[in-house]
Amino acid sequence: MKFSVLGCGRWGSFITWYLSSQGLQTLEWGRENSQSFKVLKETGKNEYVKLNSEVLLTSDLKQAVDFADVIIISIKSQGLRGLAEKVKALGGDKKTIVLCMKGLEEDTGKRLTEIMIETGYDKQKLCVWVGPGHIQEFTQGKPNCMVIDGYDESLVKSLAKTLKSNLIRFYYGEDIVGSEIGAAAKNVMGIAAGVLDGGGFKSLKGALMARGAREVSRLIKAMGGNELSAYGLCHLGDYETTLFSEFSNNRRFGEELYRGIKFDKLAEGVYTAKAMMVLAQKYKVELPITQAVYNIVYENHDPLAELLTLFGRKNVTEFL
Repeated sequence: MKFSVLGCGRWGSFITWYLSSQGLQTLEWGRENSQSFKVLKETGKNEYVKLNSEVLLTSDLKQAVDFADVIIISIKSQGLRGLAEKVKALGGDKKTIVLCMKGLEEDTGKRLTEIMIETGYDKQKLCVWVGPGHIQEFTQGKPNCMVIDGYDESLVKSLAKTLKSNLIRFYYGEDIVGSEIGAAAKNVMGIAAGVLDGGGFKSLKGALMARGAREVSRLIKAMGGNELSAYGLCHLGDYETTLFSEFSNNRRFGEELYRGIKFDKLAEGVYTAKAMMVLAQKYKVELPITQAVYNIVYENHDPLAELLTLFGRKNVTEFL
């Protein structure tokens, strides 16, 4: 089985490293004018990984599509629709597609597999790869658990079997809605955690974990998914990686936002907060933490003061 990884940023380069380290034939594609692709092409490595010499690198999208039995996409979520159209025009809709990215379409709230389906892909060939884990720790040999989910159970199981190793234990997902929403929403909670860190309220992150997961579970249920997914690997299981780790871009974004420092790396939670508010309105679900993050990022509310206003909300039962 041959794999093409589309995207050569942090996760794309890690996936390429991981697949090739398992002896799988792997090609990685990046845009010719992108700095991340230039660095990999010229040096064979970046700040995260050193690629196996057998890995093929290309900026030719047709070559990447033609090479693969399985195409893994790992790019900024807001660029997925455009890339999906280009890949489909080259026959990529006939291949198995795995989305190893966590986000929602900013203006529509669409899940990533929904975007693929709208673009003309067969949902039976679509999967997502989500869950916790830091590249910096994976490359040191520290293992973690992740999830493969999709619309076709046999494909999910086949991919999990092919991709498993002593470094990553894969579980079968059974709720594509919950897996996608949970994976995206954890980045919003990461921003809130960073604000709490910056303001010296680290002890509140336990409450953030509990209430954040409950908030997301309500949205998943309203969208027809299994609310328990919010307490699985896709969301709550990813909280250590997102809410506590020094390596978390979303947590660092929140912390540096509090401190008035510009953060220059991708923080998907920024776009996801906006998308989730679209979903909150559509499904009539209250998302107070997400609303607070939205107010901080898009309405320029004082970061810490905005989160602390949540203490003024009326008393309710815990699992309402």
